[in-house]
Amino acid sequence: MDTSEGKVARVFIIDQQPLFRRGVRSSLSGLPDVEISGEGDADERALSAIELSPPDVVLLGTDVAFLDGIRLCRSIKQRLPSVAVILLAPVLEDQQLFEAIKAQAAACLSKETTGEQLVEAIARCARGEHPINDALSNRPKVAEQVLQQFYDLAREKGIAEVTSPLTPRETEILNYMAEGYLNKQIADALSVTEQTIKNHITSILRKLNANARTQAVVIAIKKGLVTIPTEPNAQA
Repeated sequence: MDTSEGKVARVFIIDQQPLFRRGVRSSLSGLPDVEISGEGDADERALSAIELSPPDVVLLGTDVAFLDGIRLCRSIKQRLPSVAVILLAPVLEDQQLFEAIKAQAAACLSKETTGEQLVEAIARCARGEHPINDALSNRPKVAEQVLQQFYDLAREKGIAEVTSPLTPRETEILNYMAEGYLNKQIADALSVTEQTIKNHITSILRKLNANARTQAVVIAIKKGLVTIPTEPNAQA
């Protein structure tokens, strides 16, 4: 598993089923760049444990009560915004993916995902990526739902759709974002510093009235500023 600069990813496992937690722990045991920082049921005690010693990634299993898992994900992000949450659901339907995006989950996977896929998702989330964005390229209904929510919020707050046009460079960077590139990858591709890319992205978010990269990409896709990639970027 490739995390940034050989960093060990600290992972906390949450699920109501001890057997499932044991299986996940077994799948991750022995990996040199993964450390299981703890595990627990989906309750306040797990939240307290995470706050006491924040992990890099939380694996949050959801069963029948999917919305309870969504609420817990939202609570984790409110208390610890830097912690990445990977939701693991028995069935991954469009509506569940939409709710996961709203709750700021970094990834949403089926509980039937392979160990290799889970390890890769953990690695990407530990590097600051949001694999959940990949789903927007092949789930147009979800992208439309997300965009509609943003439009509704904009109307409620009286926010203009776009206050300033994007520069050619900002549009170029936005296309890289839509393909799943990280800031460093965009900087390397454009031969500029990573800080320069961060400055451009801040400007893009402001001009599109977006609060996050995912929101900016969805708005840009709807407005025709970028096109939806046919496949997720293999480099991301």
